[in-house]
Amino acid sequence: MRVRALITAGVLALTAALAPAPPANAVANGSDVPAGQFGFVAKLTMTNIPRPDGSTYTSYCTGSLIAPKWIVTTGHCFHDANRNRVSGQTPYPTTVLLGLTDEKTQNGQTRRGTQVLQSPQSDVALLRLDQPVTDLPPLTVNHVTPSMGQHLTLAGWGSQTATDPKPSSRLQQGTVQVTQTTPTTLGVRGVSPAATTSACTYDSGAPYFIPAAPSGQLVSIETTGPNCPHASTETTSRADTIANWLTTNTTP
Repeated sequence: MRVRALITAGVLALTAALAPAPPANAVANGSDVPAGQFGFVAKLTMTNIPRPDGSTYTSYCTGSLIAPKWIVTTGHCFHDANRNRVSGQTPYPTTVLLGLTDEKTQNGQTRRGTQVLQSPQSDVALLRLDQPVTDLPPLTVNHVTPSMGQHLTLAGWGSQTATDPKPSSRLQQGTVQVTQTTPTTLGVRGVSPAATTSACTYDSGAPYFIPAAPSGQLVSIETTGPNCPHASTETTSRADTIANWLTTNTTP
């Protein structure tokens, strides 16, 4: 779902032949999230997504719980066959998995997405859940302009590389630094575990947040960036500029 530059098959083959095998993780060049942490980070699995030719496919996004019945993610995760963002009834079956860091050893909680609300000013969407999540603390939403140089935590279920994308079975994390601001976006770059720590395919919608007990504060949402892993600027959507919209639509 994350838009990346197209690379020819020949270049991909040459790169694969020359490059060393990457480590088995997601959030490119990230690290494992310890068990019991960041239960608010959601893995979204979308099936039967339509193409213009009538065929369908399966894809993935990451999101975060910000209210008992609401996940915030990237707007372009929900679209029609022509990739126009859509609101209303969820356009294809969407399963939401929360409350775990390792799909192979933990069960977590599963919900179904029922409704999509697209932000009027950012590539951000809200996904309504069929049942509330009452035992996982949601992220709060930041209302303050982020500072240049501020460090944020990224956590996601994305791939380790853009050349052969596969969703991760382990939740990954990394630290990034704010390097650019616009009225609606933040530019961030990797800091730890490496300068090339970066969001990757299927991390669309992943939260950038300030950890704090019992959850943390959402500062921005993953949108797009260069092929991963990379040490360049990643574009994220600011939470503070749509904080009132998020609160209005998720408060009972």
